[in-house]
Amino acid sequence: MSKKLKLFFVKSFIVLLVVHFAYFLYGYFKFEGIGNINIYTEFYRFKFYDDVSISHFFVTGSFLFFFLVFLVRNHARQQYRIAELLKIGLLVLLVSFLSFSFFISYSFGLNAKLRTELSESNFNKDKTLLNVLNPFLYKYTSYSSDKLFNVVNILYPEPYPVVEELDSTSISEDNYIVERKYYSIDTLKLLTADFDKIGDRTGAILDSIGFDKEVLDRRIIAKKIIKDSTEIIYKGREVNPRYDEDICIFLENNSLFKAVDGVPAEEQKYKAAVKRYKLIYKYDKDSLLYNFKKLDTLFKRYNIETQMVPGQLATDVLYYRDHINEPLNAIRNDFDRKALAEKFGTLDNLFYKPNYLHPSIVGIYFTVIFSVWIVLVLIYGLFNYKRKPEIQ
Repeated sequence: MSKKLKLFFVKSFIVLLVVHFAYFLYGYFKFEGIGNINIYTEFYRFKFYDDVSISHFFVTGSFLFFFLVFLVRNHARQQYRIAELLKIGLLVLLVSFLSFSFFISYSFGLNAKLRTELSESNFNKDKTLLNVLNPFLYKYTSYSSDKLFNVVNILYPEPYPVVEELDSTSISEDNYIVERKYYSIDTLKLLTADFDKIGDRTGAILDSIGFDKEVLDRRIIAKKIIKDSTEIIYKGREVNPRYDEDICIFLENNSLFKAVDGVPAEEQKYKAAVKRYKLIYKYDKDSLLYNFKKLDTLFKRYNIETQMVPGQLATDVLYYRDHINEPLNAIRNDFDRKALAEKFGTLDNLFYKPNYLHPSIVGIYFTVIFSVWIVLVLIYGLFNYKRKPEIQ
């Protein structure tokens, strides 16, 4: 490959990189902010009718036209070997790809501005706040749901979590009395050899948990052997969460609003439960109020319509904390729940599933690139073959 041809490719790549940077800047300044993100927001999808795709068509077409003209006119006088022609073909393929990917740089610009406005760290802090406050944010009708609000969902304090055991007693042919019992979920770890001999050599272990091997065998939930040890998860002491004065309905929900990426969900649930318990039972009202004010600020930052007043919501939460047996039929926490869920779902996709090249156009996109590449190579090869090399 001649020095002139190498220099031509270098200049071509420089021009392409400058155009890519221009589209990157365009995307960066075109981003409208996290407040305007909705369920339809995505990184650029070639649409054929907007300013990006129309300009893309003309810029790409113009560049490839002049690229081919200068390539054939000034660099088709050499008789290259097959290996050199292959190198030239690969460079032309790279030119074709860069010429058809300006919209990807546009999306990179959008992403860069998104992360400037909302860093991943701050996004995760917002998720954490919502996860802690999530049980306070349901519509009041949801609090009658046994699926969402049930004592088996309590994760903190000790002896929670608990497991439920149902005991049905027949009182007539078609009538039963169902008794619900709750047991703490406890763990026992010991050497497998000791477990096998637990009946006669490890009475101290059984004394420590308060019942004999026969009862332990009935209460085992799961058993796992790890090397030379055995881990037993079993139903421990009986508890009565329905009559526990430190367990209000807001603690009977361990669901996450939106999980933080890369952190085990169970770990997040437990930490949120601990923080939530302390806000309700350990800290004073100002701490709860402060967190609801942070929530109100979050709603405004993400442009979520809300009628929530932090002071009123804090008052309602503390009222139902102190009136455990009173049905929760009103809580002043009105906001656009659907918009918030959609916004965080969309942001999750933008952060962790960016799709700079939308799946719907992948096939067409690469077909166009390879088709244009073949045409360029064939035209160059045809001129290179027919034109005689210059006499030195």
